[in-house]
Amino acid sequence: MSVRWLTIATALFFTACITSPTAPPPVEWIDYRVGPPDQLRVTILPEPVISEEATVRPDGMITVQLIGDVLAGGRTTVEIAADIQERIKRYKRGAVVTVSLESAQADLITVYGEVGRPQTISLTRQMRVSDALGTAGDVTNLANEDNIRVVRPGNPPEVIIVDIAAIRTGDLSTNVQLYGGDIIYVEPTFIAKIGYVIRQILFPFDPLFNAGRNAMRL
Repeated sequence: MSVRWLTIATALFFTACITSPTAPPPVEWIDYRVGPPDQLRVTILPEPVISEEATVRPDGMITVQLIGDVLAGGRTTVEIAADIQERIKRYKRGAVVTVSLESAQADLITVYGEVGRPQTISLTRQMRVSDALGTAGDVTNLANEDNIRVVRPGNPPEVIIVDIAAIRTGDLSTNVQLYGGDIIYVEPTFIAKIGYVIRQILFPFDPLFNAGRNAMRL
């Protein structure tokens, strides 16, 4: 093989390595926008320090000492802090304001189906499918790992198939980033579905019995 062809082959090899399909999709994180009923912490320096929690009301407003109502809904924490800092200058010289998110309730994702702990999760940080499944206790032994779906709101809704087996072996191409409103559904296996039907036929009152037993414990 000539030196020229050897050079071309080497370049193609390294190009293939750099553009490996196993890399996760790029993160396109959108700054979190506050909404009802998120809980915020507002801190105003210098001394005497003002530190208070505020819950975003249905009208999108919060109440802050000295200045009253402030629009929070649809804004980032940085934008809210800048508004408060500008308005509070007349009452507190040299004021420095920070606003932090204590509890996010506006941007939520839901994980259900064959997972350890089906639940709704607040998106307070960047989160991918593997993070959400880990938070929900991972998939169970009855999960159909070939049919894990992310359903994303839209018109029409977008359905993303997740290859969890590939993710475990290092192929992160379906380990997509999650956004508010996403639903992760882990379907049961065919055998598990049959088992659930048989259980429902043989023990139709089992859910009611369990609910009554739990009520008696209270």
